Order: sequence, then structure tokens, then C-alpha cells
Amino acid sequence: MIINKIKRSAVCLSLLAAVGCTDNFNEINTNPESATAEQLAQDFNHIKSLIKPAFNRLYISDITWQYQIQQSLQADGWSGYMTTPVMFGPANNHDYVLNSGWNSYAWDDAYVSIIAYLYKIEQRAKGTSDNYYAWSLILKAATMQRITDMYGPAVYSKYGEERATYDSQQEIYNNIFKDLDFAVTELTARVNAGEASAFTGTDLSLYNGDYKQWVKYANTLRLRMAMRISKVDAALAKTQAEKAIAHPLGVLATASDNMLVKSPLDLNVIDVMSHAWAGIFMGADMESILGGYADPRIDKYWNTSGIVAGEFKGVRTGIVYPAGAYSKFSQTGPRTKTGAVAWMTTAEAYFLRAEGALRGWNMGGTAKDLYESGVKASFDQNGVSGADAYIADDTKMAKDYVDPVNAANNAAAVSKVTVAWGADKETNLEKIITQKWIATYPDGQEAWSEFRRTGYPKLFRITNNKSGGLISTELGVRRLPFSQNESSNNKVGYDSGVSKLGGPDNGATRLWWDTTGPNF
Repeated sequence: MIINKIKRSAVCLSLLAAVGCTDNFNEINTNPESATAEQLAQDFNHIKSLIKPAFNRLYISDITWQYQIQQSLQADGWSGYMTTPVMFGPANNHDYVLNSGWNSYAWDDAYVSIIAYLYKIEQRAKGTSDNYYAWSLILKAATMQRITDMYGPAVYSKYGEERATYDSQQEIYNNIFKDLDFAVTELTARVNAGEASAFTGTDLSLYNGDYKQWVKYANTLRLRMAMRISKVDAALAKTQAEKAIAHPLGVLATASDNMLVKSPLDLNVIDVMSHAWAGIFMGADMESILGGYADPRIDKYWNTSGIVAGEFKGVRTGIVYPAGAYSKFSQTGPRTKTGAVAWMTTAEAYFLRAEGALRGWNMGGTAKDLYESGVKASFDQNGVSGADAYIADDTKMAKDYVDPVNAANNAAAVSKVTVAWGADKETNLEKIITQKWIATYPDGQEAWSEFRRTGYPKLFRITNNKSGGLISTELGVRRLPFSQNESSNNKVGYDSGVSKLGGPDNGATRLWWDTTGPNF
């Protein structure tokens, strides 16, 4: 396994102090081809050049080690998807001893490599090129939804101020909803006017600049965020979710709506980690749930193992890993061979709508029909057949886990639901989230967030908790501590974040939407 040290230029007094203080200063503030400002502005190149970094940095798609320390060593394992079956020193994230060097990276990179550019777009485009400003707001919303769901409070409304103070997570969500209002209204007006897209050639997604598709994506992002706050602010959640569905262009609904971004290097960093580095293997939960359901997507997600010929074998997260013991377990399969990274899928949109309908919201269909549409959309996305029979199965359940290396790691299945639609709300919610968990692979960050919100799917617990009681084995890690650069270089901002967090700055403190109450 390869772990690279973060090599970054010196951090300013505040990492977040506008764009005048980043290690990308020259990229942001000068033209690499030495064109004049007037020449750049003629074709909006002074704006277009600032859009592209977001595509590569939101879900790190070009530099493997950066993805590794931004998500692989955190949410990808905590979600039950995959694990790194080697020891990194005496303790690490999987043992619930959180590594501040790794866990600061997602925060630092988001502000330095994405938000700084988008802030510059606001300065250049707002009020004069509002289509570009609207686009930047959608990218900002997608970025900050992930950051706040990792850390909680963060810099949002005060970005650009020296020693910027933090907004609470509730304030961030409310601000993102407002930003999406502007973006959707602006781009929808251009669609209705029949305006040709100005984004073509700059858009690195498979949408190729289509305004309609970006509106659908923004609406679905709103729907995702609405569902995330459904337990803490049910009234606002319902309003925002129904607004997304009621919009004339709607949300993601067909296979062509999948939000996919092509890697600039035509690679998938997860595939590199699993095969070139031999450091990412199938999680035990994946083996238990997909194997128990005889789910045909398992062949797309994973390769069979070398430890038990012809069988898929996963590794439990947070156990003791003897050197080399798990090197022949299942590695990633065809799904992560492609260089297209999914930011959001049509399957997720259907599962979000299914849960909304289960909660009594107007989602344009019944909960059962939308749930089944989500399964079918995921089957279609992965190129597998048999969805109708799979959906009707009311017998198969997750299977017990057997570790061929160490029987002490064997565990009875913890997920007990079948696939077929059930009779009560809680059971059906578990089915929805379990199927969303399968369909959302390999985005461990989104899967981890939904696990924290709902408790589903039910996952195996770690056996090697070294947190000294700080983080509960039963509840798991609830958030990432704030960036260590912030506590050192933006103490005013850091203190404001802790004050709005509602608890100590550690991995056990729950976020605003992560309540202890029931799901209904």
C-alpha cells in the first residue's frame, strides 16, 4: 500500500482568506498563456478557466494519493464498501484513532482547489454573466454539501474575509438552498428562451454544457439535501423536496441523466488503489449483503477472490490485519475500470423520491413504485438483467460473514431485510436505504452520510476500537475533526466552528442533521 505525504506550500494565516492566499495563486490570478485581460474576456475565458478545477477536485479523479487521504481512508471504509487491509502504524482511522493529517485534507483541498476558484468567478461573473455565476453556485453547492456533511460547521457566507468565521451546518444548508434557487431560476430562464449553452467545451461532465441537465442535477442535489435534514427540520425538508420535484425540468429520471464526469487521465483512482497498489479490497458488508441477495451487480463491482477460488470475499473494517493476510481477497471490478466518475445517479434520485413518498411528501409516485424504479435504474446503469425477479424476492437476505483467514472475525449477518417491498414504514425505509447503498457504490461519502442519518444499512461493527472509549463501537465515527490548519492559522474561525458544533471537536460529536431521534 502506498501512502504519500501531503506536500503543500505554506498555509496563510487563514487558509480561507479569499483567493489571494492559496497555493494556486498564479493559476487563479494570472493567465497561463499570457493573454491580456481584454483578450480573455472576449470569450469568457477569464471565467471558463476557473470552472475546470472543480471537476477534477470535487471527487478527486486524477491524483490517486489525494483521493486516498480525502475519502478512501475515511468514508469508503466507514460506509462498509471497502477497506485497506494493512496496518498504518499502531492505530488509524479504521481503529477509530483519527489521523489529523489525513482527515484535514478534504477541507483544505476543497477551499484551496475549488472554492477559491468559484469565489473568483463570483467576482467576475455576478451581475454580468449570470449563467456562469449560476453554474459556479451549483458546483459550490455540491462541494460544500460534502464538506459540511464531513465536518459540520464551515466557512460559507464569510468566505473571502481574513480569519473568516464559520456558519453552522443549519446556516450552510439554508444558504445552499438559496444559492440553488438563484442557479435554477437563472438557467431555467435561459432554457425557456431557447438560448444555446455557453458551457459547451468547458463542461467536463457528460452533460456537455446542457443547461437542462444542469438544472436537473441542481434539483436533485436539492432533493438529496432535503432528505438529509428530514429528521431535524421536517417542514423545510418537505418544502425543499417538493420544490425539486415540482420544477418543470424535474430531477434525474432517465439513464442519460446520470451525472458523470470523465477523469482527465481516463483512469479511476479506486481501481489504481485496488490493483496497482493492492491496497483496497471488498468490504465484508458488501460480501454479506450483495452475496446474500445473489445480486448480479456484485460481478460489476468486484472480482472474485484468490483466497477462496471463484468466490467473492470481503474484509472486515477495523480488525487486526496480519501482514499480507488479506492480499488475495476480492479487488474492485469493471465498475471502477471506467474513467467516468458518478457525481449523482438517476437511481439515487428514485430512492430519494421513494423515501419522500414514504414520509407523505408529493414525489410524483408511490413509495413502492419509486423504490422499484430505483432498483431498475441501478441495474440498467450497471448493465445487468433480472431486475423484476430481484425486486419480487421476499426470501433472500444478507448472509453471515466467514473470514477464511481468522475465524475470530466471523459474524452473523446484521441486515435482515429482503428486497421485496414490505408492510411497515421502518422496514421499507431500511429496504430503500439498503438498495440506495448498493446503487450509490463507490461513493462512500454519501453512503456514510446516509448510514449516520438513518442507521441503515446495518453494518458490521469493528473489533479493534483503539479510541479509548472516545468513539463508540456501536455508533461509529460521526464526523471528521476540523482541519488542523484551521486550529493553527485561523483560531478565530476555528473557535466559532467549535461553538456552533454543539460538542467537542472530535469524531464522536454528531452533526446537526444527525439526531438521536427515530426515523419517523
